[in-house]
Amino acid sequence: MRVIITGGTGLIGRALTQSLAADGHEVIVLSRNPDKVGGLPQGARAVKWDGRSAQGWGQMADGADAIVNLAGESIAAGRWSEARKQSILQSRVEAGQAVVEAVKASTKRPRVVVQSSAVGYYGPRGSEKIAEDASAGSDFLASICQAWEASTAPIEAMGVRRVIIRTGVVLDKKGGALPQMMLPFKLFIGGPLGGGQQGFPWIHLADEVTAIRFLIDQPSASGVFNLSAPQPLSNAQFGRVLGKVLGRPAFMPTPGIAMKMMFGEMSTLLLDGQFEIPQRLQQLGFAFRFADADAALRDVLK
Repeated sequence: MRVIITGGTGLIGRALTQSLAADGHEVIVLSRNPDKVGGLPQGARAVKWDGRSAQGWGQMADGADAIVNLAGESIAAGRWSEARKQSILQSRVEAGQAVVEAVKASTKRPRVVVQSSAVGYYGPRGSEKIAEDASAGSDFLASICQAWEASTAPIEAMGVRRVIIRTGVVLDKKGGALPQMMLPFKLFIGGPLGGGQQGFPWIHLADEVTAIRFLIDQPSASGVFNLSAPQPLSNAQFGRVLGKVLGRPAFMPTPGIAMKMMFGEMSTLLLDGQFEIPQRLQQLGFAFRFADADAALRDVLK
């Protein structure tokens, strides 16, 4: 199987590349700086692209089995100025347009395109349990996710199966949100953020990768799939589990007003949330290896 991954140097992309290559598949990782992409396993290679077109790599989509579009500028790399918001949006839309361009030019279409998105699509939802049929939110993150998902929609008219993955917080000790979350606990000042009742949809990195591969391999899988563990927790509940695993207390709350002063509008990443349910994934028969947060964290931090 030949798989092309945009955003393949990120947390999910690297793990997916390792998993596919380990099973003997050919993996093409698109990067603006391929010479600086190190640590790729045998069977994987980095190919240069400009992040906004199919120039230099589009021909590789011809006969490819799958394209996994994970590309997009980090939403947590700095405060959300208007310029930064535009950059976050543009990076996602242009990457999706590049995928469409490559698919359109191909003689033999890829079997499937996996389009990345996030739980932020739903906006802040209180205590409501959110399956894939829930409506979109109206805040900045929701608008970004909607545009991100729409960026590759034209491939469906070309007869290509498209899967959209709305991912929660991916747990890994080397990247993503978890290393930052652990710091206050290690300093004995860990606890809930804001009120602590906001949903915290999480997924172990191993389950994220396995789910993506499962959806690539399932011919009947198309449309939206929530990628998060079947037992979502509140922020406070997750904090208690994390504190327990680390052997640290989890009673020191961080006031929401302090988070807003520190991060501005970006504080919504910490103070708002969703209780996302992977309903469609489970209906297809996907079995989570880590459905329990305690077991997931113990594995990640072992």
